[in-house]
Amino acid sequence: MPPSLTDADIERIARGVIDCTLPKPEWTHAAHFAAAVWLLSRPGMDACREMPGLIRAYNEATGVANTDTEGYHETITQASLRAAAAQLATRPDTPLSDHLDALLAGPCGRSDWLFAYWTRAVLFAPTARRGWVEPDVQPLPF
Repeated sequence: MPPSLTDADIERIARGVIDCTLPKPEWTHAAHFAAAVWLLSRPGMDACREMPGLIRAYNEATGVANTDTEGYHETITQASLRAAAAQLATRPDTPLSDHLDALLAGPCGRSDWLFAYWTRAVLFAPTARRGWVEPDVQPLPF
């Protein structure tokens, strides 16, 4: 597990994605969840609606094409946002860093966590990259 991020680190990562200044090597699995918990915690922000555009713009700014085989992935993003939202709901007044640590210490901390819910063929199909596709192994718990 990567070292714990502070609330300030989480905000820096999220703002770096928003303004497309986060160095590409810092856009890790943990950073995706850091941006998710920060966006979900912002009053008046609809993270499920806004994060797709933010990731697409960030990808383009860092030289990553958004295609049927790389770049933005809608099903992964929405599943990750659901996981992060469920974690945030457990203790609303807890620092974001504690929520991020809990996410990364559990199944979501593994980059392959989604394979408990989707087969590889379904998750990596262009339809799942372009839009939400329901799990084909078992329903998400959140």
